[in-house]
Amino acid sequence: MKKVIGVLTLVLALTLGASAQKHKTDEVSFASSVKCGMCKKTVESNLGKEKGVQAVNVDLKDHTINVVYNPKKVSKDELKDKISKIGYDADEVVADQKAHDALPGCCQKTAKAHKD
Repeated sequence: MKKVIGVLTLVLALTLGASAQKHKTDEVSFASSVKCGMCKKTVESNLGKEKGVQAVNVDLKDHTINVVYNPKKVSKDELKDKISKIGYDADEVVADQKAHDALPGCCQKTAKAHKD
């Protein structure tokens, strides 16, 4: 009986340990070329679908993209690349030109800043 309880306790401990590691997340913030509500919607919806991304919040006031992610599934550099492929800058990574040019005119870097 003691052996069964010991085995069950070990299984439970391993299960809880694996579960705790599964939910480990990190947060990062990138300076970006986002400027309006349409940019916010585009980035949050597209980046939010990426593997390893838990949450995305675009701060239009600070022109930043804040991401909660699982570092075991995606790296900071991969996140920057994904943002670039959506059409926006991410720190030193410049927006992919083709993706940027496909954005609505108000979201492109040459457009004047505006409010929604």
